[in-house]
Amino acid sequence: MWSLQHRVYRLPFRQAVRTAHGSWAERTGVLIRAQRLREGRVETGWGEAAPIPWFGSETTEEACAALEGLEGRAADLEDALARTPAGCRAARAGLAAALGTTHAAPEPGANGEASAVRFLSVAALLPSGRAALETVDARLELGFRTFKWKVGVLPAADEQVLLDDLLARLPTGARLRLDANGAWDRRTAERWLAIAAERPVEYVEQPIAPDARGAEDVLRGLAADFPVKIALDESINGADDVERWLASDWRGVWVIKPALLGEPGPVLDRLAKAGADVVFGSALETAIGARAALWMAFAWAEARGGEPAARRALGFGVWPLFQSTAADLWLPGPFVRREDVERINPEALWNELA
Repeated sequence: MWSLQHRVYRLPFRQAVRTAHGSWAERTGVLIRAQRLREGRVETGWGEAAPIPWFGSETTEEACAALEGLEGRAADLEDALARTPAGCRAARAGLAAALGTTHAAPEPGANGEASAVRFLSVAALLPSGRAALETVDARLELGFRTFKWKVGVLPAADEQVLLDDLLARLPTGARLRLDANGAWDRRTAERWLAIAAERPVEYVEQPIAPDARGAEDVLRGLAADFPVKIALDESINGADDVERWLASDWRGVWVIKPALLGEPGPVLDRLAKAGADVVFGSALETAIGARAALWMAFAWAEARGGEPAARRALGFGVWPLFQSTAADLWLPGPFVRREDVERINPEALWNELA
């Protein structure tokens, strides 16, 4: 029997994150600690419920209530999930991590054996507006060569001018992702995609909001009409969305935030079988949630034979993120190593919140 404890956190960012949804100054969520006595030793698992309500998840209050409903114990993951509302996807993802299912060994690759991957490349997040020009130079000096820029915050005409200024700073071979967070209507998206098609843009992320009228048809139409790839992000809010887009034969990119998937393992298995083009992304969770997501990213790469050419940079270049150093994951450069994940100390943040 697992003993479950949880602690709510409210942690300010070092700098507010501006997106098409507004300014985000602090992160709220719930840390989860699972413990059981096994063969005379205490076994401990860690997870995090890091909801984003405007992404379609539950609220922090709902996640907390779901965890309280477990009455502090669970026989196993199946028991915990059976007693947790299906709509509480962030809480379910946190339980899956705490109860150990996100650390499963990767399936063998093409050579019949899982290939050990020591590091993965990371894309640096650039702030919206002109601040991106100031930030990109510092990130280039650190060695980053893939960048993600938040757009849909300023008028489109202003951002399109800034796009060329930003691209002019990037060396040959660098990649830029544009993330609209669903801010555009179809006409604006068409203008952006036409511009992006003529520039070294890796992909355009979520140009249309998932709740916009006819959003799925619009996204599929845009993907067919323009050569630049489109990535789904807010459109993927759990297993049902993944199944629906797989059924429609989506050939674009899948930005996967494990923290918002419910139980991530089965969803990732379906995407793997479909040969999906997946990018693992941060939900701006603490180092505890990032720890679980990054182990999944390593397992995903290892199951594919560890070929760098087949892997896109992870969307985890957001650090340092919090004012609390215990909440941060230390990633000083454009790669995350296995050692970086192994040395994350969940106990430090847990104790800080006591």
